[in-house]
Amino acid sequence: MPAIISIVGRSQSGKTTLIEKLIPEIKRRGYRVGTIKHTHHALDIDKTGKDSSRHRLAGADTTILAAPAEIALLKSGHSDQLEDLVGFFDDVDLLIAEGYKRSRRPKIEVVRVDRNPGPLCKDDPNLKAVVTDASLELGVPSFGLDEIGRIADFIESSFLIPGDG
Repeated sequence: MPAIISIVGRSQSGKTTLIEKLIPEIKRRGYRVGTIKHTHHALDIDKTGKDSSRHRLAGADTTILAAPAEIALLKSGHSDQLEDLVGFFDDVDLLIAEGYKRSRRPKIEVVRVDRNPGPLCKDDPNLKAVVTDASLELGVPSFGLDEIGRIADFIESSFLIPGDG
């Protein structure tokens, strides 16, 4: 079971940018990283008329698109809840979920002054840190938007190294 953290924040706060910067830093430290991007929009990777779409329309409950360097798993009727997806990540050390602000998993919130009237998760006991360009006192560690090494240190010591959290 991987360690799991959710990167949360309002739309356009910089969640994806933070994740893009954290992944190579955490991988550089020798960890395997998986991600889940939560969306409220329909997915369009299974193009109508393609063989995989035809398999699914014929009634396949699970389809894998397999190429030499990657796979994509399509499951019909599957939940989009974080807890139901964790099992797909048994080959990683850290699972970073973008979104899932209502989950009961540890969260790091991105708060940018020009995008947010305030933190979404200030009263959430699962808020473990904040990444911000503001001066916030939330009772959790606070990091600047570009302090990727320090954020990775926090993630590593809090979630990846046994006994350090």
